[in-house]
Amino acid sequence: ITCIKQNPLKRALRLDKVTLAALEATLQLYRNPDELVTTLPTLRSLTRAEDSIREQANRLASKVSSLLGNQYGVSTASVSSQIGSGALPVEVLPSAALSITAASGEDEPLRALAARFRQLPKPVIGRLHNGVLLLDLRCLEAIHEDAFIDQLIELAQ
Repeated sequence: ITCIKQNPLKRALRLDKVTLAALEATLQLYRNPDELVTTLPTLRSLTRAEDSIREQANRLASKVSSLLGNQYGVSTASVSSQIGSGALPVEVLPSAALSITAASGEDEPLRALAARFRQLPKPVIGRLHNGVLLLDLRCLEAIHEDAFIDQLIELAQ
């Protein structure tokens, strides 16, 4: 116990009132399991149907294409969303993405675009794979589509 009390991580990892309140509020949600998917954003994202995500990708592809101009091509692609993070995400879910290619066929314009996406007020994180910038739409809820497009309008200007 003395070793624990003297360890500097004890102070950094201790639970405060705010953390306990957040934990309590989250655990309260589990009292009504039928509403968990609607109240917990993570579960809502994890349980989205691939067809719903694909429809969203199809809906957004032409808008994003017109905003990016003829330097880039935009289409939809089937992808797998990794669940978890770190060195070994163990689960994947089928998803859909906006697939952005550079008209020049080079990677550098895609790298520059990905960097510009990350610098937006609400960063957009994509992944470069085989000469394509993929924006997996699993976590983009329909209510946030307009905000996503508005940011791209600012990016285009």
